[in-house]
Amino acid sequence: MSVSPRLRAKYNDEVVPKLKEQFEYKSAMQIPRLVKICINHGVGGATQDKKLVDTAAEEMTLITGQKAVVVKAKKSVSNFKLREGMPIGVKTTLRRNRMWEFLDRLVSVALPRVRDFRGINDKAFDGRGNYTLGIKEQIIFPEIDIDKVKKISGLDISFITTAKTDAEALALLKHLGMPFKNQRN
Repeated sequence: MSVSPRLRAKYNDEVVPKLKEQFEYKSAMQIPRLVKICINHGVGGATQDKKLVDTAAEEMTLITGQKAVVVKAKKSVSNFKLREGMPIGVKTTLRRNRMWEFLDRLVSVALPRVRDFRGINDKAFDGRGNYTLGIKEQIIFPEIDIDKVKKISGLDISFITTAKTDAEALALLKHLGMPFKNQRN
């Protein structure tokens, strides 16, 4: 692919100079950047119905454009009728161009489709410059056909950055177009 994703071009042309000015970095290597996006979809009813994991994997593959990996239970939990090795969810890790394309679709298409959307919470940082966003319904993505969805379920999207602090990561994601609720600088 010779064409660079739109958001990557925006990062290189607009975001890097803004961050360099805002945090007064001496070197270009200090400027935080997005490394990867990890998407995790836990399937609660997988112990009763094995087809739910296959459906979740198909939906995740449609959403991300990359084949999803089935996650198996690491240990048995009798209260949940869960045995070690049973499939309990799916995950995908996006990097490079696929990551930029997914972030672009998330910000410009999927998040605005959320009902009563007022922005995402800016307090979900982990203290090391990574951000996790929980989505309640997978049907906000246009790739999912609502008529074929048997069960509405949520997913977790984690943004892994090279930022050292949460303030740097917040500035990076804000400049990339993430619609945070409390717009603070």
